[in-house]
Amino acid sequence: MKIENRTFIISGGCSGLGLATAQDLLAGGAYVAILDVAPLPVVLAGSAKCIFVATDIRNVTQVAAAVTRVAEWTSETGAELGGVVNSAGLGRNELLVNSKGKAHGTDVWDLTMDVNVSGTFHLTRLALEHLVRVKPEDTTDGERGVIILVASEAAFEGQPGQTAYAASKGAIRSMALPMARDLARHHVRVVAIAPGPFTTPLTGTLSQKVQGALNSAAVLYPKRLGTPGEFAKTVRWALECAYVNGETIRLTGGGRVPAFL
Repeated sequence: MKIENRTFIISGGCSGLGLATAQDLLAGGAYVAILDVAPLPVVLAGSAKCIFVATDIRNVTQVAAAVTRVAEWTSETGAELGGVVNSAGLGRNELLVNSKGKAHGTDVWDLTMDVNVSGTFHLTRLALEHLVRVKPEDTTDGERGVIILVASEAAFEGQPGQTAYAASKGAIRSMALPMARDLARHHVRVVAIAPGPFTTPLTGTLSQKVQGALNSAAVLYPKRLGTPGEFAKTVRWALECAYVNGETIRLTGGGRVPAFL
């Protein structure tokens, strides 16, 4: 699919992987609609091809209103909707039973599922009401758009304390194929990306010891964390390569996380 003069909704686009994706798509001539609870960063402010809608991804009413606003904006700009990048997400670690014998609480579980799973599902389904009505591209494939889901290597190899996070990212991974099968008749593709450890605000909260362990134990080559720009390039590839569909692409430097770091 050609990204130039198409509009992409990016949840969590004010920082980390979402911000890098927004910058890359803008550089490629696309329009971006940022949905986030954080304020729009200076690097995106003032761009005529960027709109910001303050949105709590957990609030379905807010998500619906944001999608409606984006649809109105596409009518104003003439840049039709091209897809969604679901990069809003969070991770909270908690053991099933802690050292004092207390069971995993419900707060972390509910918050993780609300943001990572329900947020992804609701934004996607609401945006699709508009995307399936977009005029198909004038190509052999007649593509309408692409849905990008953001899973994690934790969907495959969760660490201790990651039961909620791994479950949420495993759910996202499991969405990709049935979504792709649902949307094939509409000429809309679905691709999930499962990044390993990346330099984001989330990993910035980890100690140097843990970051070093991730590099040495979990990554084959290159021995470092991934960069947001590398994630953004992967999104661009998934958008532009029409034959990738229903897949989960691991972006891990060849690494596999061991049971314990």
